[in-house]
Parts: sequence; structure tokens; C-alpha cells
Amino acid sequence: MATEDKNRATAAAILPLVGGAANVSSIAHCMTRLRLGLHDRSLVDDEALKAVPAVMGVVEDDTYQIVLGPGTVARVTPEFEQLVEEGRTAAPAPDPAATPDSDSASASASASADELAAQGAAMKAARKAKNATPFKLFLRRVANIFVPLIPALIGCGIIAGLNGLLVNLGWLTSVTPALAAMASGFMALIAVFVGHNTAKEFGGTPILGGAVAAIIVFPGVANIEAFGQKLSPGQGGVLGALGAAVLAVYVEKWCRRWVPEALDVLVTPTLTVLISGLVTIFGLMYVAGEVSTAIGTFADWLLSNGGAGAGFVLGGLFLPLVMLGLHQALIPIHTTLIEQQGYTVLLPILAMAGAGQVGAAAAVYFRLPRNGSIRRTIKSALPAGLLGVGEPLIYGVSLPLGRPFITACVGGAFGGGFIGLFNQLGDKVGSTAIGPSGWALFPLLDGNHGLGSTAAIYAGGLLVGYLAGFLATYFFGFSKDLLAEFNVSQEPAESTVAATGGPTTGPDSPAKEPAGV
Repeated sequence: MATEDKNRATAAAILPLVGGAANVSSIAHCMTRLRLGLHDRSLVDDEALKAVPAVMGVVEDDTYQIVLGPGTVARVTPEFEQLVEEGRTAAPAPDPAATPDSDSASASASASADELAAQGAAMKAARKAKNATPFKLFLRRVANIFVPLIPALIGCGIIAGLNGLLVNLGWLTSVTPALAAMASGFMALIAVFVGHNTAKEFGGTPILGGAVAAIIVFPGVANIEAFGQKLSPGQGGVLGALGAAVLAVYVEKWCRRWVPEALDVLVTPTLTVLISGLVTIFGLMYVAGEVSTAIGTFADWLLSNGGAGAGFVLGGLFLPLVMLGLHQALIPIHTTLIEQQGYTVLLPILAMAGAGQVGAAAAVYFRLPRNGSIRRTIKSALPAGLLGVGEPLIYGVSLPLGRPFITACVGGAFGGGFIGLFNQLGDKVGSTAIGPSGWALFPLLDGNHGLGSTAAIYAGGLLVGYLAGFLATYFFGFSKDLLAEFNVSQEPAESTVAATGGPTTGPDSPAKEPAGV
């Protein structure tokens, strides 16, 4: 009960700071963030949100994102949704007794503040619109399709790892078949879930998207021949399901425009499944299957022939990709590799970016012994960073300081190069699910030489990432001017750096944008 009260208290603290229930247009959550659609961004109090104890920081993207951390966000979101619903139904009517003449000076000042806030929101929206390229918008849609699947991928992945361990040890042989069924059931039907979410994201009927995607995993497709060869159940995987569901959406929308309303309930679903299904069977399954095979082959070739170099580049570039939102393009690639091989060899390498971030933050802690504000931020954010939640350190430490973000990338590059080298030597290190990183990835590890060897290599990569990020930041993360500027005593009342929300705007803020970095 105490936990439920705490989660509801967190939701209750957040709601008024985002403008109240009337300002919330949509609510969703991913692994770590509460994602809100807002009618008026200027009504949000960023600094007050960052001060809420459970809030690790805020990020503004296509939605307003409040970082709560894994586990917490899944518990706070239902409470927040309930409060929003209650707030909408119990919203008080405007007080007719209130007159515009009362507190005229205060009202004038408020109006002026509102005008400034509106101007600032308009400028930010203009910059955001300039950066909202069709490609990035498409990647966001891809993320919206796959992110809801991550909890099931994690749960089934951990069960698969446990089952593999029991099989190797020869323990509980009567239970392992049941565990195998639990771990494999979702992956056998993942195309259906992808089709459902794709249709929902692109504005179609979700169940029709799932129905068309289900064709891909239906065992009976083994009796069908396309392009001179027999199809196999699951051919094309999630990529085929994605394409099939998008096609179904366009067919459905075409039907809605041309089919008479009296016949819509019969004709539209039938034509949607029929047309999209035929194209899927005699085209998309073959094409998507070839693409999926090419992805797996390329990933194996890349790490087998250029493992250390490829790992160095991938580990070093992942944090900038996250900043640009381009990491979302990797989600279907990870899922495809998990479908084909049982694990993705890319995720452990990319997870090294978080290790570099942790090492960089530790170096900042030692380089700024007199800046109590930043050191408090690091102490509170490091546990989350070790578990793979990087937002607190990214937005509260490295990005505002500038150079430490670059040196954190260096740490990630060396950690990625370490794991890539072992892949090149024949020791594959993979993850059976996507989402976690850092220490939280250990239960999901899998490879071709046993769990012990795989875990040891991954742990070695983390240590290399920590050490490289620390050394690069300690020796190269601060210019003399930057060190002199930030290595001063900071009173909490004068300036603080929020755990993940980035710099404050006060004149003495330790996280203000430094010149020349």
C-alpha cells in the first residue's frame, strides 16, 4: 500500500506542473520515461518538475518526456492516467464572479510573462520543426511500434536465459520444456504484435494490421510457392509484418473513401485482408526475408572481419545517435537478429556507450572537488547509470559541460572495441532482448561459448569503458578556463544542476553552456 501511495503521490506532484489535466492530450510510457502530449508547452514548469524527488529529468522531443526510471514509470503512469481522467471530469467551471479588473497589476504582469513564454515556445517549436525531417519522424514512428514490445522481449529473454542455464546444467528437466514454451511463444508470434502496433501508429485498424501480419507466421504458408521457391512460416519476420501492416493501412483508407457506408462493415475488412494478404504472400514475405537474411549476414561479417574497429565506431557513435534520435532505426535490426539468431550481437557493443558515460561522470566528480552541486548530481545519478539508465548523467552532467560528453564517447568506443575484438576472435556476445544495458544486461546475455565466457567478456568491456571514459575525461575533459569556472564552491540555493534536466539558467549556474567548449 505504501508503494501505491508513493506512486500516486509522484503522479499527483507531476500533474499540476505540466499544466493540469486539461493540458494533457496523450499519455504513454516507454522503459524509463512518461511521454506526454501537451496542448500548451508554455504551461509546463520544467525546473519544478526536475525538483520532484522521483523525477530524474525531462526531455523534449515529439512528446514531453519525464524520466522516472525503469519500474517506476510503469507504476506511476496508471496513477497519472487516473488522475488526469478524474481531473477532466471534475474540472471546475469558470467563476463568473471573477472580474478582469481585480488585481490588475498582477494580471498585467502575468500577461506579460505569458507573452514572453509564448514567444519562447514559438521559437523552440520553430527550431524543432526545422529539425523534424521526414526521416526522423519515420524513425519515431518505428520506435512507437517496437517500444511497447520491449517488456515482453525482456521477460521472455530472461526466461530463455534461465532455461538455457538449466538445460546446460541438466537441472529440472521436467520444467525446462515449459520454460522453453514461455520464452519462445511470444517470439513465434511477434509479427502479429508488430502488425497490430504498426496499423495503430499509421492510423489504421490495429486488429486488421495484426490479421495481415499473422499470415507470415501461419504454418500453412509452407504449402505456397513464390518466386520459384516454397515459403516458410515466419519468412520476413518483423520487417515483413511492418510492411504488410503499412500496406493494410493504405488499402483500408482507400476503401473508406470509395466503399459505400452501407457496405463498409463487410467490404472494407475483406478487401483490406485480401489485397494486403496476397501482396504479402506473393511479394513482401520473399523480399523481407531476403532483407532480413542480409541484415544477419552483414552483422556477422562486420564483427567477424572488422570486429575491433566496428565495435570502436559503434560504441563511440551511439551517444550522438541517441541525441539525434537516430538510434531508433536500430530497433527493428535488433529484433530481426533476435528472431534469426536468438540474440543481437549489436546491443552489448552499443551498451558500452553507457559505460563510457559512467567513467566520464566519475572523472568529473574528482576533477571538481569544490563544486558540491555537480558532485551531488553525480552521486545521485551514478547508480542509475550503472544499471543502464543514462539520462541523468547525460543531461545533468556531460552535455551541459560539453567536453565530458565527447570523452564519454571515447570511453564507449574503447569498450565497444573490446567486445568487438572478441567477436572477431569467435566469441560472440549477444543479448536475447533489447532495452536494458549496463549491469541490467547481464541476465539477458547469450553467446556461442557459454554464459560464463559471454558474461566475462561483457564485464571486461564495461571495465574498459569505465576506465577509458574516466581517463579521457580526467585528462582531456576540461580546459583551464572551464576548470577554473566550474571548480568553485556552489551553494545549493544559488545554483544546482538537476539530475537529468540539464543546466539551470542562473548567472552562477555550474551547468551553464560554457564558451569555447
